[in-house]
Amino acid sequence: MGRYIFKLPDVGEGTAEAEIVAWHVKVGDTVDEDQNLVDVMTDKATVEMTSPVAGTVVSLHGEPGAMATVGAPLVELEIDGAGNADGAAARPKAKAVAAPKVAVKPPPAKLERAQPAPAKVEPAPKPAPEEKRRALAERRPAFATRVAGQRPLASPAVRQRAHELGIALQFVPGTGPAGRIGHADLDAYVASGGRAALARSGPAPREGVEEVRVIGLRRKIAEKMQDSKRRIPHFSYVDEIDMTELDSLRAHLNATKRADQPKLTLLPFFMRALVATLPAYPQINARFDDEAGIVHRHAAVHIGIATQTANGLLVPVVHHAETLDLWQSAAEIARLVAAARENKATKEELSGSTITITSLGALGGIAATPVINAPEVAIIGPNAVLERPVVRDGQIVVRKMMNLSSSFDHRVVDGHDGASFIQRLKALLEHPATLFIE
Repeated sequence: MGRYIFKLPDVGEGTAEAEIVAWHVKVGDTVDEDQNLVDVMTDKATVEMTSPVAGTVVSLHGEPGAMATVGAPLVELEIDGAGNADGAAARPKAKAVAAPKVAVKPPPAKLERAQPAPAKVEPAPKPAPEEKRRALAERRPAFATRVAGQRPLASPAVRQRAHELGIALQFVPGTGPAGRIGHADLDAYVASGGRAALARSGPAPREGVEEVRVIGLRRKIAEKMQDSKRRIPHFSYVDEIDMTELDSLRAHLNATKRADQPKLTLLPFFMRALVATLPAYPQINARFDDEAGIVHRHAAVHIGIATQTANGLLVPVVHHAETLDLWQSAAEIARLVAAARENKATKEELSGSTITITSLGALGGIAATPVINAPEVAIIGPNAVLERPVVRDGQIVVRKMMNLSSSFDHRVVDGHDGASFIQRLKALLEHPATLFIE
């Protein structure tokens, strides 16, 4: 038998380190060749690390959220054959990682309950329960409280009974080990004056705080949004658009499309409008390298589509949107969104955008202040399409209206230019036939 140390490989050009996102094995597991060991993240891509050999897991290096450098040990395996490290060299690296074995031992609290103890957790019923309750009430204050945030110890049955009685366990003294609350403690609390708690209407307040580590994609999103808001002076602009004609055209095209054509949403129309408008506003179809002090104005239109996934927000990119027609745009959006939600999008598909669309229409809302996807300098956010009464030619009529939210980098885009850009988009969308006129 030998030891094989699996080290973090170079998972991308220029990558020096990656974050451990999730382990798929534990110490003692037997793994096959090509079995997934761990997910790591670099930039915005999550990569599965598979085992190059079959063997038994001896130790794991690093917990979820920890950063691992390229070439650092990730997993140590015991395999048939010599392996790539002798036992003496490999064992010291396992130190605290083999600790998960301890988890199978009974916790100390169970051992204490298994031994005789002077105080019982829940005393057996006595012939004179009233005397017992009075004795408990006399031994301690009736309205003792715990330190803020300290969760009272009690069995599920006790918690359920307290909930039914409308009693907050935070105020009930416990006589069991470590202050554990039993049924007798509830009885004593009520008998000693705790009935004031019963006067409160409704269920007992919820207690406890869950700690969630910000790791993986969630941490990447947090860092990117924080950096964007800290470094970019945003200004937002909102205007309303009459979407009646465009929505009618969309419904007609969906009703008459071929079976092999995708269903149209509003996004392909917005992409067409951007492609038609951006050549007149090159300072908006741009990426700003603020460290070098250079604005890169792009002729090509690479549109990021902000996509909510189970792991967080991703922005897959429709590259060269200027080369796609309406149906091709819809098909490419559907492909990229599916890849992002299935965690199959490549690094190239998640980078290189020159402007982003973040659609909140499905969630409703009348306006938003979207955060720019740096190093871009602009982002637009269509909101919900709602039927509203509007005045047209002196008459009140019902139209399908939508607010279009947008944000711009004020270092690169002046307020006049941002507003003019949105007004041009509005004109195209309100007269959708113009989207198809070259």
